[in-house]
Amino acid sequence: MKKDNPCISVCEFDGRTGWCLGCGRTIPETREWRKLTPYRRTALLQELPRRVKQVQAEGQRPSPKTGKRQTAEVIP
Repeated sequence: MKKDNPCISVCEFDGRTGWCLGCGRTIPETREWRKLTPYRRTALLQELPRRVKQVQAEGQRPSPKTGKRQTAEVIP
C-alpha cells in the first residue's frame, strides 16, 4: 500500500452514500485509485475526511422513520 492510499482496511460501505466507513471512498473510486491523476487523487484525499466525518455523524443519529440507530451496509 502506498503512503497516499487512504485505505485503513475497514471496507464497510454506507448504504445511503456508498462511502467506505474507513476511508470515505466509493467502490469505483477504490478500484480506480491507482489510475487517478495526481490532481484528482489530491482533490479526493482532501474530500475524504469530510465524508468519513459525515457518515460517522449520521450513523450516530436515530433514523427518522424507526427511531433506531442507522447501520451501514457491509459489502464483502
